[in-house]
Amino acid sequence: MDQTDGMTYTILIADDDTGLLKMLQTFFELKKYTVLTARDGVEALKMAEKDPDIILLDINMPRTDGLEVCRQIRDRVSCPILFLTARVEEEDRVNGLLSGGDDYILKPFSLKELDARITAHLKREERHRVKTEYRFHGELSIDYTAKSVRIGGHILELTKLEYGIVEFLSMNPGLVFDRERIYEKVCGYDAEGDSRVITELVRRIRGKMKEYTETEYIETVWGMGYRWAK
Repeated sequence: MDQTDGMTYTILIADDDTGLLKMLQTFFELKKYTVLTARDGVEALKMAEKDPDIILLDINMPRTDGLEVCRQIRDRVSCPILFLTARVEEEDRVNGLLSGGDDYILKPFSLKELDARITAHLKREERHRVKTEYRFHGELSIDYTAKSVRIGGHILELTKLEYGIVEFLSMNPGLVFDRERIYEKVCGYDAEGDSRVITELVRRIRGKMKEYTETEYIETVWGMGYRWAK
């Protein structure tokens, strides 16, 4: 993404493959990004403190792997986190998203695809920043600017993807969406067999809500998907 809109983004790239790291650094510097690099998980944790706009995180890194890095920084870093991984098993992809990641790129990948994914995530972040709407549903309130959900004054500790599901469904109350559609809208690209992630995330959201309310805000429509109760 050539940054012709006047914004300069900072990207953190963490990978122990020095050749790939150098190539990506050169590519994104040509795209006018400020590039931070890390060669292992400990360095990545330190660099994440510099508040990047987006993070590329290799899963198989020494000292601390990418999944653990993501878990440790997710509570204090709100930017998109994309995993770079050679793993192709569905379970690994699911674990990456459930650990707080927003997307994954399978190695080997094309720079064109990677650039497109990053552009999509950064544009989505910009759209989220301009939202100023509050929405109330009885005892529940959603602040779309702060990306926060409260029930009876209690803030729900939601991951980025969990919040994304609440935001998407709550902005389309009464409409039924299948898991693939929710996955696509929340993650920003066509679903690739990870729709069961949505089932697990909805289960977690409901569990967190149940601590403060008996109201079922996300309804299951059997054989079809989920909807936000009107």
